[in-house]
Amino acid sequence: MPDRQSPLAPLRHPTYKRIWFASIASNFGGLIQAVGAAWIMTALSTSENMIALVQASTSLPIMLFSLISGALADSFDRRRIMLSAQFLMLIASIMLTVFAWADLLTPWLLLFFTFMIGCGTALNNPSWQASVGEMVPREDLPAAVTLNSVGFNITRSVGPAIGGVIVAAAGAAAAFLVNALSYFTLIYALFKWQPPKNNSTLPREQLLAAISAGMRYVAMSPNIGKVLVRGFLFGLSASAILALMPLVARDLVEGGPLTYGIMLGAFGVGAIGGALISARLREMLSSEWIVRVAFLGFALSAGVTAISTNAIITSIFLTISGASWVLALSLFNTIVQLSTPRWVVGRALSLYQTLTFGGIAVGSWLWGSLAEDHGLTFSLLCSCVLMLLGVVVGFKLTMPAFASLNLDPLNRFVEPPLRLDVKPRSGPIAIMVDYEIDDADLPEFMAIMAERRRIRIRDGARNWSLMRDLENPGVWTEIYHVPTWVEYVRHNHRRTQADAESWDRILTLHKGKTRPRVHRMIERQAIPPQDDIFHKAHIDPH
Repeated sequence: MPDRQSPLAPLRHPTYKRIWFASIASNFGGLIQAVGAAWIMTALSTSENMIALVQASTSLPIMLFSLISGALADSFDRRRIMLSAQFLMLIASIMLTVFAWADLLTPWLLLFFTFMIGCGTALNNPSWQASVGEMVPREDLPAAVTLNSVGFNITRSVGPAIGGVIVAAAGAAAAFLVNALSYFTLIYALFKWQPPKNNSTLPREQLLAAISAGMRYVAMSPNIGKVLVRGFLFGLSASAILALMPLVARDLVEGGPLTYGIMLGAFGVGAIGGALISARLREMLSSEWIVRVAFLGFALSAGVTAISTNAIITSIFLTISGASWVLALSLFNTIVQLSTPRWVVGRALSLYQTLTFGGIAVGSWLWGSLAEDHGLTFSLLCSCVLMLLGVVVGFKLTMPAFASLNLDPLNRFVEPPLRLDVKPRSGPIAIMVDYEIDDADLPEFMAIMAERRRIRIRDGARNWSLMRDLENPGVWTEIYHVPTWVEYVRHNHRRTQADAESWDRILTLHKGKTRPRVHRMIERQAIPPQDDIFHKAHIDPH
């Protein structure tokens, strides 16, 4: 039995273990397909930009659709979403195999199929990553996130080399067929999984409202914002090596598909090493220093790759970039998950993926265009400079430490009995909370209310304000609005155990004989709309 702190601890949980091994098989096929797609493009087109777009075509859907996928992951059965994604990728892979076998592929048709596979990945990833927190306890979550990277990079260490052998021996169509077959193991594992049922009595959020709530939560969470910016910069700069590696193998070291596969394998070996040392590094270094090491490692690897003409030397330094890749991305992912409650974790992860993979997609196009116009070496050296800039940005946007907050639901809210017949969609609802505060406690009170404002808006409140009674200056009234009654109930159910601290501190400052008085009111317009328009037209000449 592994120790609780062991990097293998998540494998003690049967569901996670089954899906993890199935994911390895699926990732193995995906990497073989990636080698086939990248290499067949070198035969279909001589354009460096088109070759780099193979990488961009799989990353672009994640940038475009992850936010929608995250909202779906938080609102619907994640298992069904993941199954739908697997079937989408299976169909696209079968079609890609058929067209390649029939010698009907064109550059743009290849990009279309890889784009569709990327769409499946965009649909799958938020649900899969948000589900990890349901498969393992919170204390095993960092190890589980890192273990996901280990699984992917175990396949990366050998999959591309095997993919190179398959492409060299049997052609790209055989690589595409292997990928199509690899989906069946994960589909079977997902059919076996029985996720916990959602016992919420609240109606499901509409898609646009769910997306808006996710964006609002992230916007009001400064720590997550820092991760998003650094993730985008990392994806933008680090994408150069992966996007241009086929050209490095063909032009700089003058190799073939097997050389390309070995280079990807070296990247994967480094990634496994980075995953294995990540827990130890988290004990020794701060989150910011781990990210700086990752940027510096990639910069070093890109610089050497740009000037090296020896496949062995290039492969050695690619192991450094592989380790840096896992250290940065697993840390970003873990911080987002540990900083986000379960009700919105899919959307927070999807925003992180949108910016990170958006950086990869934009970077793949950028570095491919630079390579085509100014040469491969120049493009790699430019990416090296941008990676060094990512280190400098850290002095302003320092990465937060791993959160130790309890983000379980607070569950203190009891829906009050109402004497007015209010439907779930009735509204708008105005909430007013009266506090009695001594003048001596005002500095502390104002500081707490600033935090309270952030929490309220983060959880769905609008038009928040704080008022002071002119006739009774010791009375302060907090006012905010929500669109409907059901959104008011949802707003309160989103409160976490960590949020209770600010409320408990307010209660210690409140000097009233009873708890702060809460007024719940529904807004009604006393002036008919047509009269209101007429009134404004005559009273306000502007």
